[in-house]
Amino acid sequence: MSQTQTDPMETIRATLGAVGRTEQGPERMLPALAYTSADVLAWERRHLFAGGWTCLGRLVDLFPEATAEEARPVSQRAVAVGDVGGLLVRDPSGVRMFANTCRHRGHELLAEGDTSQRRSIICPYHAWTYDLGGALVGAKGFRDDPRFDADAHGLVELPVRVWAGWVFGHALRPVGDDEVPSFDAHLGDLAGILAPYACERLVLADRHTYEVAANWKVLAENYHECYHCPLIHPELCQVSPPDSGDNYHLPGAWVGGSMTLREGMATMSMTGEQAANPLPGVDPTRVEYLHVLPNLLVSAHPDYVMAHRLVPLSPGRTWVECSWLVAADADGVVPEARGAVDFWDVTNRQDWAACESVQRGLASPHFVPGPFAPNEDAVADLVATLARAYLDGGFGTSS
Repeated sequence: MSQTQTDPMETIRATLGAVGRTEQGPERMLPALAYTSADVLAWERRHLFAGGWTCLGRLVDLFPEATAEEARPVSQRAVAVGDVGGLLVRDPSGVRMFANTCRHRGHELLAEGDTSQRRSIICPYHAWTYDLGGALVGAKGFRDDPRFDADAHGLVELPVRVWAGWVFGHALRPVGDDEVPSFDAHLGDLAGILAPYACERLVLADRHTYEVAANWKVLAENYHECYHCPLIHPELCQVSPPDSGDNYHLPGAWVGGSMTLREGMATMSMTGEQAANPLPGVDPTRVEYLHVLPNLLVSAHPDYVMAHRLVPLSPGRTWVECSWLVAADADGVVPEARGAVDFWDVTNRQDWAACESVQRGLASPHFVPGPFAPNEDAVADLVATLARAYLDGGFGTSS
């Protein structure tokens, strides 16, 4: 960026006073730069994704068990946590994460997305070798050097937590740093709302992936309101009243609310009929829509839980993983949940088309942020949370 160019983040921060009111919440959405600027996305990747608690996927997917073809289970997986590379490691003590950079000359220990079944971590550049606890156990050429302290060259450990079957990582600061945000505070009261669904015990019925030509925040904002539902979601409106939303205002770095099912409807499906085994102990008339910032959307139904995981690819493109989680039968059979999968695939595609149209509109030189309708209060909550993060340097930080 040249000295004559304005920092997009500074431009956004300067406009935040016009975006929201201190007590009553934002009046209008963020400026277009927040959705179209590569510099803004770079800042978000560093401070909201790497610097927050990013969902990296389901534990059972990141570390599948050994198969007949592979004698050992996956022990290592390279992931991206925002713009920082992480190396997830699983051993008998649990899951840990290290910076995916060798302590010799910085080579990646595994390429992003790659896995290993080894019982040690070996850098492919000069074969520096670490145990699964991150300790350096082999450095070619340094064995007889009295000046070399292997203990000072272990891998940098990063914070990681497993919650409700999902793995969350923080990659901006190492384990033990006082500036690492509290994961429990990040979840806040959301953990209690979702607890009855016992997501850690649910299994995968189906999964779809999508690539949407829209900013990740456009998808999130669309998720948080049903103002648009009567126009683009006829199937949804048949099973759930679009004006039935009731939003939460509780502690934590999350936004969400609930909607009710129409009388006689058992769940969100094409027919309103049950799509999977009922989940014990949950309200059979209610659907929870919960967004764990920055990138996990959890939609909890009476008989299944649907989760969207968002990964921004560019300012105007987002990869979405949509998973349907269900309770297996007593004999271990997993319901297909076809009614739920088909229903939400149709609804997802309707939403993606709308979001892509919004993204194109945001690129117009004539766009001016519009006001929120009264029933878009959850979107206003999301914008307020993001505005605070832009001003404070991240979720729950003071940097």
